[in-house]
Amino acid sequence: MDISVVVPLFNEEESLPELTAWIDRVMSANHFSYEIILVDDGSKDNSWRIIEELKAQNGNISAIKFRRNYGKSAALNVGFAAAQGDVVITMDADLQDSPDEIPELYDRIMNKGADLVSGWKQKRYDPLTKTIPTKLFNGVTRSMSGIHNLHDFNCGLKAYKKEVIKNIEVYGEMHRYIPVIAKWAGFTNIQEQIVQHYPRKYGTTKFGPGRFVKGFLDLLSIFFVGKFAKRPMHFFGVMGVVSFLAGLFISIYMICHKLMSIASGTPFRDITDQPLFFFALTAIILGTQLFLTGFLAELVSRSSSDRNDYQIEKVI
Repeated sequence: MDISVVVPLFNEEESLPELTAWIDRVMSANHFSYEIILVDDGSKDNSWRIIEELKAQNGNISAIKFRRNYGKSAALNVGFAAAQGDVVITMDADLQDSPDEIPELYDRIMNKGADLVSGWKQKRYDPLTKTIPTKLFNGVTRSMSGIHNLHDFNCGLKAYKKEVIKNIEVYGEMHRYIPVIAKWAGFTNIQEQIVQHYPRKYGTTKFGPGRFVKGFLDLLSIFFVGKFAKRPMHFFGVMGVVSFLAGLFISIYMICHKLMSIASGTPFRDITDQPLFFFALTAIILGTQLFLTGFLAELVSRSSSDRNDYQIEKVI
């Protein structure tokens, strides 16, 4: 199969017939073998009934229905597991992404060596309350991830080599950072394509302002897990040792200063009367706790069933 199109959706009954017909026209015009995987993320409207009708009309459509709303990341993860195409395309169900972009996305994966191609909505039809925070998060993500050639990490329209989606896991709000997850998994040929963005035709956006806080926390999680999942002691242990040594050196300095004052007969303050003593004590305790945290995390990591689950590109 050439292409799998994964479409997560939540309450999009109006747009589904138009979207699937549009995708079918593009696939037929380019002679692609394809499937459309619709993942209903617990819709409360008639989306599932519409999907059943579309399935009866088009054998290339398959669908997965969640019992309740789990979020876009969960829908994508389940869709990725079901996808069979050599190239996997993701797009939103609200008709703001254009299926006409699919042939070029497919070409860049199959013929130009890209592991992942992310869309860039250079001209957006979203309110400022959405575009300004999005630019901020994109800037932070570029800085933290080192993927400097992407302008829009959260664009729903993306294309993936099959190996990419079969070797990553998406959860929480991490669908925003799939390029980062792919990079940590070893897929480094990440490209960008300017895509057309259309105004929303039906309904209203399903994402509230709380997604930005969750998205930032997930970015921190990706950064930590990507760098230290296999070696947590390198993160906690280093901070613990630094903190412990800082407290130890301050304590030694204070003790030596008191002994020298006693020997020379000069006045001195009791060590416990000095604020520096409590700083040193806190640093020693914090350092010990961080080191123990790293040690316990290392034990958990070593005992994990996937402790040796590494991404292997080739075996000869």
